[in-house]
Amino acid sequence: MSLPATVVTPPLVDQVDIVIPTIRSLDFLEQWRPFFQPYHLIIIQDGDPSIKIRVPEGYNYELYNRNDIERILGSKSCCVSFKDGACRSFGFLVSKKKYIFTIDDDCFVAKDPSGQEINALAQHIRNLVTPSTPFFFNTLYDPYREGADFVRGYPFSLREGVTTAISHGLWLNVPDYDAPTQLVKPRERNIRYVDAVMTIPKGTLFPMCAMNLAFDRELIGPAMYFGLMGDGQPIGRYDDMWAGWCAKVTCDHLGLGVKTGLPYLSHSKASNPFVNLRKEYKGLFWQEDLIPFFLNVTLPKECTTAQKCYIELSKLVKEKLVAIDPYFEKLSDAMVTWIDAWNELNPSTDGTPTGKVQPSKPK
Repeated sequence: MSLPATVVTPPLVDQVDIVIPTIRSLDFLEQWRPFFQPYHLIIIQDGDPSIKIRVPEGYNYELYNRNDIERILGSKSCCVSFKDGACRSFGFLVSKKKYIFTIDDDCFVAKDPSGQEINALAQHIRNLVTPSTPFFFNTLYDPYREGADFVRGYPFSLREGVTTAISHGLWLNVPDYDAPTQLVKPRERNIRYVDAVMTIPKGTLFPMCAMNLAFDRELIGPAMYFGLMGDGQPIGRYDDMWAGWCAKVTCDHLGLGVKTGLPYLSHSKASNPFVNLRKEYKGLFWQEDLIPFFLNVTLPKECTTAQKCYIELSKLVKEKLVAIDPYFEKLSDAMVTWIDAWNELNPSTDGTPTGKVQPSKPK
């Protein structure tokens, strides 16, 4: 008599939304099917809403285009970027799940050194449901992994850790380089797989990449705004950088943790470095002032939620950064509009919206 096969239930299947910004059909999901199909997808179609986006059969998804964004947000739709990956923010806004995993459509399943396919989503969930240690660095990296622990000399008073709000994954193959580095290293590929997860210390910023990212929407979602980028804006390709700086400052203030390292995925497409340089040009100069600004931000103790932190950040952006460029006044106003939209669609503690939000093509 044969025993029944063991059924493995995907982790937190009812608590995770996968958010994907795209301008093309999502054939890449075929490779991710073993890992993603049990989960709900929120797809943000950028560009021309009349173009039909094909989603592989069998996926449970909602598809939103620019017409939907304007219909749902009305005048507040001005805070959602157009013709830029920053449009993914809208997916964060309309989700009602506890966790978000966001990925780009040129990212595929990677393999670890043993040849085993990596379930990136499952690793992100492990990162998010285990504590972080931002106040004291553990030299064995993540002490909550199997086979690891706190090293000698680590304070016992800090070993409980804090709640993890952000899990930042990495990539094999095409590196996430800026345009100048792409130009001087056009053929470089990342082949190093480092089997490690670590907490980014409090007071330290990092360059957040959105192509392999997960976060606790309930804790840090309002600070995960990818700014005004792309069409009509003087800058692009800094959307995830901006969100990362704002979110890290917010996490530090609220006593939340950020992890980076595993999981890896495979990034397949190298974007045009000359096009990227045009998009990044101002940011390459501005970042030399923006990073010191965020490193020196102090939020008042009255800021007890991500929303309150973000409103305070918007004030500081207008006060301190407009001298760099008038764009930052516009960005500051968009940050306020974003929080207004967040509160409108998520007014209650359980996230139940007052109005019915429907995509153009629910599944």
